[in-house]
Amino acid sequence: MGSSGSRLGGIREYLGDKEFYLNIARIAIPISLQQLITVGINLMDTVMLSSMGDAQLSASSLASQFINLFQIFCMGIGMGASVLTARFWGMQDKEGLRKAVTIMLRICLVFASVFTLATIISPELIMRIYTDSRVTIDYGVSYLRWVLPTYFCMGLSLTCTIILRSVGQVKIPLVSSIIAFFINIFCNWVFIFGKLGAPRMEIAGAALGTLIARIFELVFICGYFFFKDKRIGYRIKHLRMKCRDMTGEYLKISIPVLISDGLLALGNNSVAMIMGRIGDAFVAANSVTMVVQQLSSVLTQGISNASGIITGHTMGRGEYDKAQKQGYTFLGLGLVLGLVAAGVILLLRGPIINYYKVTPEAKTIAWELMDSISFIIIFQAMNSILTKGVLRAGGDTRFLMAGDILFLWVASIPLGALAGLVWHWSSFWIYTMLKIDQIIKCFWCFFRLRSRKWMKKINSATAQEQPAPAASEAAG
Repeated sequence: MGSSGSRLGGIREYLGDKEFYLNIARIAIPISLQQLITVGINLMDTVMLSSMGDAQLSASSLASQFINLFQIFCMGIGMGASVLTARFWGMQDKEGLRKAVTIMLRICLVFASVFTLATIISPELIMRIYTDSRVTIDYGVSYLRWVLPTYFCMGLSLTCTIILRSVGQVKIPLVSSIIAFFINIFCNWVFIFGKLGAPRMEIAGAALGTLIARIFELVFICGYFFFKDKRIGYRIKHLRMKCRDMTGEYLKISIPVLISDGLLALGNNSVAMIMGRIGDAFVAANSVTMVVQQLSSVLTQGISNASGIITGHTMGRGEYDKAQKQGYTFLGLGLVLGLVAAGVILLLRGPIINYYKVTPEAKTIAWELMDSISFIIIFQAMNSILTKGVLRAGGDTRFLMAGDILFLWVASIPLGALAGLVWHWSSFWIYTMLKIDQIIKCFWCFFRLRSRKWMKKINSATAQEQPAPAASEAAG
């Protein structure tokens, strides 16, 4: 009886207690709602533009890939910084936290300048990377020119949002997203279709609506972050603070995250290049399925962010055994959420595909893509929670970078290109090959979690953190 009770108590430690799940909910639900709103914006963009034909929908989708490339770089910059800020928050080292934010913002501004300059100089060359269709290129160039200021707006608001989340401040970004959602929909309706006396701008109107929403997010998020927030207490004057003593620690943690997310962004762009050369119908079909995939994974992304924040805070307090057990709990949640997401995709695919005004060929391809996505997303949910949450928060960023390089560029991109452009496989198998890295990384990261080698020591500028126990000690 005693042995049975002991085993039951051990299982409960891995299942987590009520406070643990309440903590997850407090962080994950606002983040998931914010992500849901973002997906809603993308959904309305694609629905409105689908009435303009496959060419404009494809141009918007492909032009957005370059902007998404910048967005993922910004997420890499912000998430790399959040590994430090979450840990410093757990240690209550606000000086170190502010230094990490300063370095992050400086890097973000450099990247925004580079992407803005590239778009000014060669928008047509950017579009030619993704497609050789003259009509699609011309529409895409128009879109890129209208959204030109969005790099600075998105970069600053996104990175500041990530830092606010890392210290548990999730309501302000949610409110910002809700208001931006309605601004975007209204402006799209006005400028795409020429309502309320405005000119009918079509794809350029979609770009203008997006830009106006981004400007609002910049004013709302950064206005709060630099002038109102008291948790971090970061102000514009801190941009000039000396950070040399923190630079080495920041680069050690953040550069692998930036490279990893940057390679992911380049990989996604390579996928877009392959799809663009398969044809506009394939691109249009993927635009339809992307919305369904994003809708079905919003909760997973919320849990992923929550797992990183909670793990960072736990390790910042020096509770490494607890962080290990929480890692297994988060992995189990990933499996459950992946299965639920697969069911949601299979349930919603019919009504959503039929709602879009795309060609019959695009609808047929979309059905096949949905089958592939419903399978891949089970592994993607577990993989996302480990790579973007638990393991990253533990500081194991170089290991994750190696996994992204190896599996994306050695498996997914070559196999996807061969399946789509050489072997001419069905849409189901093309997409499965393009996402095969998600399956591989799921197992790769599970064994890393089990080894305990993912827990790294992070030095503080004002406090000393207890070193992580070695795997051999943990086994004992």
